[in-house]
Amino acid sequence: MRSLMLAVLCIVPPAAIADEMLVDSLAALRAAAKAARAGDRILLAPGVYEGSVHIDGLRGEEARPVVIAGADRDNPPVIRGGVTALHLSRPGWVMVEDLIVEGASGNGLNIDDGGELEKPAEGVVVRRVVAREIGPEGNCDGIKLSGLAGFRIEACRIEQWGSGGSGIDMVGCRDGVIERCTLAHGDTAGGSGIQMKGGSRDIAVRSCRFEHAGRRAINIGGSTGLAFFRPRPGTSEAAAITVEGCTIIGSEAAVAFVGVDGADVRFNTIYHPRRWVMRILQETRGPGFVPCRGGRFTDNLVVFDIPEAQQPNIGDATDPASFVFARNVWYCDSDPARSEPRLPSVEEGGVYGVDPKLRDAERGDLTPAEGGVGAGVGAMGR
Repeated sequence: MRSLMLAVLCIVPPAAIADEMLVDSLAALRAAAKAARAGDRILLAPGVYEGSVHIDGLRGEEARPVVIAGADRDNPPVIRGGVTALHLSRPGWVMVEDLIVEGASGNGLNIDDGGELEKPAEGVVVRRVVAREIGPEGNCDGIKLSGLAGFRIEACRIEQWGSGGSGIDMVGCRDGVIERCTLAHGDTAGGSGIQMKGGSRDIAVRSCRFEHAGRRAINIGGSTGLAFFRPRPGTSEAAAITVEGCTIIGSEAAVAFVGVDGADVRFNTIYHPRRWVMRILQETRGPGFVPCRGGRFTDNLVVFDIPEAQQPNIGDATDPASFVFARNVWYCDSDPARSEPRLPSVEEGGVYGVDPKLRDAERGDLTPAEGGVGAGVGAMGR
């Protein structure tokens, strides 16, 4: 039996044995990342570390990712300052967990394909990361993603990003999920909470909470220089996007469709946008670009206090008639008689002017009354 066990051990390749490395300096972090093999875990000890950490070409395998994580989930390390606090370039099958990035002048966490537009960074997972106090002026993002494929962003919190930036910004990303994240900023600054543009497609935003998350809480599409599209040439800023089960409080506009070719916005709760529930716009124009089209806005619970908010802001060069509206509940709590929206196409099964009786909206609890008009729709109905 002993000889059989030894034989089994001898055929296990050395690369299959993963290491766990505890590091307590950025020099040690860089060295560990340079030496890391598939399955390794690099654990950063609690403390405050100087930003501008750049790690290039870190790669694991699909079933055995390389992990960079805080060693103590209850006391995560802080990477503070620099132009970008933490920058991963050309990663593959990498997980980043339990870190805080803050105070960077550019971006908090930046993950990209290194400018190789035809070679996306694959299999990246970001989990329980806090990004805060980024910028504060200009196009500065809490989490910046460029050229990612097959990615997940989970249970992150993003607070106070740049005045013209986004909490989470995606350029040319695809096949991704953003789930259970919270974004908080302010209504009069910060371009958007979550933005997906530059040819982004097949992305789902699920069960996220937006608390006054910039001028456009969710910007589906946007405006991207043609040289940055992935792949090129582009025909739309975003396509096949799903936003579902989210709670959106405040912002100048809760949802903006901007140069989109197909998007589902469903089972979300929208509360008191400052100006519009939604916008339909076309910002990127050129040969081959389709008009903003194919949006579907269904099964949402919308409570607003400005009667004009329910009328979409529709720009030129768009195709608003192609948008579908169905089974949404619309309630103007300042003037219920003015609850019915003025939409670019006929809504099927909409409910207007009936109070959903939110549990405690002033304290942020937007749960509708059981059995009432809000049951089965909105974030709680998904």
